[in-house]
Amino acid sequence: MPRPTPKLAVWKFASCDGCQLTLLDCEDEILALPDRLRLAHFPEASSAVLRGPYDLSLVEGSITSAEDAERLKRIRRVSRHLVAIGACATAGGIQALRNFGDRDAFVSAVYPRPEYIDTLATSTAISDHVPVDFELRGCPISKAQLLEVIGAFLAGRDPAVRPHSVCVECKRRGAACVMVARGVPCLGPVTQAGCGALCPAYDRGCYGCFGPKETPNLPSLARWWRDRLGATPDEVVRALRTYNADAPAFRAQAEAESDG
Repeated sequence: MPRPTPKLAVWKFASCDGCQLTLLDCEDEILALPDRLRLAHFPEASSAVLRGPYDLSLVEGSITSAEDAERLKRIRRVSRHLVAIGACATAGGIQALRNFGDRDAFVSAVYPRPEYIDTLATSTAISDHVPVDFELRGCPISKAQLLEVIGAFLAGRDPAVRPHSVCVECKRRGAACVMVARGVPCLGPVTQAGCGALCPAYDRGCYGCFGPKETPNLPSLARWWRDRLGATPDEVVRALRTYNADAPAFRAQAEAESDG
């Protein structure tokens, strides 16, 4: 008896949908696998919904409400494998800036009737609430890496997503180091590869869109920025608190800079 076609589900929490759009950009590759993969739940692509359980769930977005936290637990229960995709799902996203401020003050400044707003004081990663089988970094994620992750789970192996830094990608495409050659602050040495060194290739410093690489040396980079490039502690904190502000390594260094 033939095995049933694996079911893929895609779920959204607090996010901009950019990582789901990356999956939509894979339409040619996904449509070439009708016998190996079935899109069972993907509201952004289709109104057709198949009931679980699901073989692979891709989860985009951070958890910003108690209701979402409970919904995530239900998704985990019906998912054989669960992969968090994107900076929001893996590090709280840019909305995690609320973690370092006053949530009530923000809500009062933005909404005329703040008493109607039901939200948590923090924006947190998916892995803070349920077990995650893999985290795919990026803002947005890389199409090539996403296809590798899907293929890996279909094949029953670990995804081959390398944890090296953006500096390796700079070398591969022959881009000059903007920090050494031009004195431009760059997070490339501590940021995981995946973008193809997009910003350094255009003489801009890396913004850390893919979050911290494996074993990043943040204290050393921050010291280089201050001593060699004249950056202030506030400028270091601002650089670290963007798309991956709540990633543990970035958060710890930003707090160290703030404490002075």
